[in-house]
Amino acid sequence: PRRAGIPFYSTVTGEVSDGTGLDGAYWCRNLREPVRFDRALNRLLDDGHGVFVEISAHPVLSMPLTDGSADRGGIVVGSLARRSGGMAQLFRNLGLLHVQGHDIDWDQVLGAGTGSCLPDLPTYAFQREPYWMETARPAHDVRSVGLDVPEHPWLGAALALADGEGHLLTGRLSLTDQPWLAEHAAFGTVLVPGTGLLDIALTAAHHVGADTVQELTLLEPLVLTEETPLRLQVTIGAENGNGQRAVTIHSRAEDSQDAWRQHATGELAGSEAVPPHEFAELAQWPVPGAERVDLDGFYDAFRARGLEYGPAFQGLTELWRDGSTAYGLVRLPDSLAPDDFGIHPALLDAALHTLMGVR
Repeated sequence: PRRAGIPFYSTVTGEVSDGTGLDGAYWCRNLREPVRFDRALNRLLDDGHGVFVEISAHPVLSMPLTDGSADRGGIVVGSLARRSGGMAQLFRNLGLLHVQGHDIDWDQVLGAGTGSCLPDLPTYAFQREPYWMETARPAHDVRSVGLDVPEHPWLGAALALADGEGHLLTGRLSLTDQPWLAEHAAFGTVLVPGTGLLDIALTAAHHVGADTVQELTLLEPLVLTEETPLRLQVTIGAENGNGQRAVTIHSRAEDSQDAWRQHATGELAGSEAVPPHEFAELAQWPVPGAERVDLDGFYDAFRARGLEYGPAFQGLTELWRDGSTAYGLVRLPDSLAPDDFGIHPALLDAALHTLMGVR
């Protein structure tokens, strides 16, 4: 080993090495002893390093970096990401650094060789009001081709299968039709909230005469991009002897022949399967004896951990705590309409934010 020009922060010792000590004995310790990522990170922070860029084909250390540095003002971004390996992803992460106050040498970024990646500016600044005419997607009467119409904004058709008691619901999801979903992201990736999948399952239950989503397991995040809408398939199985039906939710990119990706699986049941709950203490608001929690900076804490909630998902307006119990008052922003959702995903997601009040 020779002296290095770049400081080496060891996850074995937590100290800075000049490189000369990285011999066979060191790497043997590296294999046998626990990886002390925290020691190296704390030493980096102590030395004044607060901006971390993970250079890899897909970020895997962003979460521990964020958790370990958020309280000390750390800024964490990736470089590339799975299925997002182009210049656009690099520009996105440079933009994240820029908006968080880190200086970017834009002359280097936007210099020679990158012109093909950037569109020309319009000849007239449209400011904040667009003047382009939008072409609405034509509406078709799916009943004319033997399908039913489920009551859900993301689902467009339903069919009872001929070989049993199963049902199939299909739909289409895009940021063009549901732009508010872009305000729910993790580390720059737009994810359909799990509450949206739960509401799809609830619609599936109502479609077959059930009342309850008895169980729903989320298997894989449902990722949305501006470029590619998704097709949805919801499969409902035959009723078993206990009045339950299996349900699964799949998606596939529009105009793609790739395999369908499964995002959730669960069970639907009648109302008798789960007794209703009563919360007598909510008869009076605020709940007597509860202590109000200040919400200033509440969503900044989520952002520091890489979870980005826009105004559509900041529906928690009051938070109260009584010991280990938290109470929240949530409202759907004026910009959103309940439409045909069972429970609007943004509203239910905001209700789950109440859980932060007991941490």
